[in-house]
Parts: sequence; C-alpha cells; structure tokens
Amino acid sequence: MPVLNEVDYLEKAVHTVLSQHIDEPTELVLALGPSTDGTTQLAERLASDDDRIRLVANAAADIPVGLNRAIAAGRYPTIVRVDAHSELEPDYTRRALATLAETRAANVGGVMRADGRTPFQRAVARAYNSPIGLGGGAYHGGAVAGPAESAYLGVVRRSVLEEIGGFDETVRRGEDWELNLRIRRAGYTVWFDPDLSVTYWPRESWSRLVRQFTATGIWRGELVRRYGRRNPPRFFAPPALVVAVVLAIVLGALHAAGVLAGVWRVLAWLAYLPVVAYLLLIGVVAARGSGTLRERAWFAVVLPSMHLAWGAGFLRGLVRGGGGAVDTSRLRRNTPLP
Repeated sequence: MPVLNEVDYLEKAVHTVLSQHIDEPTELVLALGPSTDGTTQLAERLASDDDRIRLVANAAADIPVGLNRAIAAGRYPTIVRVDAHSELEPDYTRRALATLAETRAANVGGVMRADGRTPFQRAVARAYNSPIGLGGGAYHGGAVAGPAESAYLGVVRRSVLEEIGGFDETVRRGEDWELNLRIRRAGYTVWFDPDLSVTYWPRESWSRLVRQFTATGIWRGELVRRYGRRNPPRFFAPPALVVAVVLAIVLGALHAAGVLAGVWRVLAWLAYLPVVAYLLLIGVVAARGSGTLRERAWFAVVLPSMHLAWGAGFLRGLVRGGGGAVDTSRLRRNTPLP
C-alpha cells in the first residue's frame, strides 16, 4: 500500500486488509511517502500494534517506486495491491486467490465502487460510477467476467512481476495500465472478476480533483507517445472534447465580432453543436440522478471538470511528454514533493 497524507483514511483501509477472511499467512507492507498530516505517525502506531504490518520508506513519493519497494520487502508469492483511499470487502483476497487458481491468470481485479462522505464526494463518486464518467472500463461497472485490458489495484503473481521487471518507475500515473500491458504482451492473462469489489473514496475538494485528473491526463498522453494504438479509443474522448470547446470559443468570438460571413457563419454554428449536446447530456444525467439537489448540482460541475482536466492534461502530455509532472492532489497546500 503506497501511502501519502492519508491520515483520514489509513486506519480503516488497514483494518479492512488485516480483517480479510483468509487462511493463508499474510502481511501488509506500507510504503510511506513524506506525509505532513500525521500519517507516518499513525502508520508507526498501527505497525506497533500488529506485527503483520511492515513499513518501508518511499522518499520520492512516486506510487510505482513505493509499490516496487513494498513488493521487494514482501515475503509471499501473491501480491495484493491495495490503496489507502480504498476499503476491501472481507472475502476480497480469498475470492481473488480462487479466481487466480481457476483461470490461471497472472493478475485479477474487480470493480471499483466509488463512495462519498460529503455531498461533493458523493457527486464525484457518482461521476466515477457513471458510464459517461471514466470511459466505461470493465472495473468501473462491468458485469461479465473474462480477460481484461487492465485491473483495478490487482492481485498478481509475484513470479510474473519479477519476470517483467515490476512497475515502471518512469511512469508516475497510469502505472497499473502500463504494467498490465506488459503482462499481456508477455503472454499472460489479466482477468476481470465482477464479484470482487473495492470501495474507493474520491478526492474531497474540487481543486484536488482537478489536479488529480490533470496529472492522470498528462501521463495518459505520455503513454500514448510510448505505446500509440495500444491505447483504447475511449482515452481520446476527453481531449476531443477540449478541442471542441476551444474551437467553439474561438469561433464564437469571431462570430460575435462579425468577422465570419457566409458559409463560415454556418460552420461556426455547426461547431457549437458538440458542446451544446455535451452540456445537454450532463444536464439530463444530473437531473435524473438520485441524491440531494446539492449533490446533483455538484455532479453537473465535477463531471465536465474531470473530462476537461483530463483532456487538457492529455494534450499537454501528448505534446510535451510526462516529464516531471506529478499528482499533487495528495499534498497539503504549500508542501512540495522532494
């Protein structure tokens, strides 16, 4: 479990891991980034209370670095990746091990079920769980078990991880997709099991959500630079939306200034249609959803925020690469990464 500034979530996440209904011996290795909110002290207290918890340092705070260090420190042949912002169902590990054995897959993942504690977080959770939210990947609500492109978190065989070289530490976001691509290219199967469920708690504020999705988009652009058409078409929808919005704004300004005439005015009106259709879709989905009026209003804000931040980040990453871009949404204000 890579950990950075998770004082509000860590204890419950650790509890759900250590409470798994499983007969095999287990351990939980926490890769501790340079937290500033008391997370490290909490982790040390939890480790002192349970000898199954082990701590390793992750001074760089990068997720793939922390994962590799935690895996290297582990002692067992199966690796269960977990997240400090998630909670496992009690039978998650037992079910995953059974699925690994039945399918002979290298990696098994299930459904990410987002949830929230506040109106804003519940709105974000609804956006995560919506088919139009995160692109329709199997782990965002699939119902049919079978081979998959990637796995959320994942329960993976150590022997396969060692064979392919573990997580790529040059990929700061999207490291799970990149890992599963290499697993599949090595001839192994990644398996989706809809009976596996993990509760995920999204970011708690709009600014953190935007920072998270911008960083994720940047690194998806980098992965497109590296792997091209191996990226599924759905990843290109958010940047297409950004291009459509920018085009509509530019043409709208020219239209208002009277610069456009004749057929160009007609083309300008046509350019508005995709943006208008998108806004209508957001409005209809928001209005028909469950939850309070405040939650539905937040949904209408967070869904386009996610899409536009991701899309803008993607275009930046496609042009400039990932470079030194990091996800700062876990950092406390004015706290730089080392």
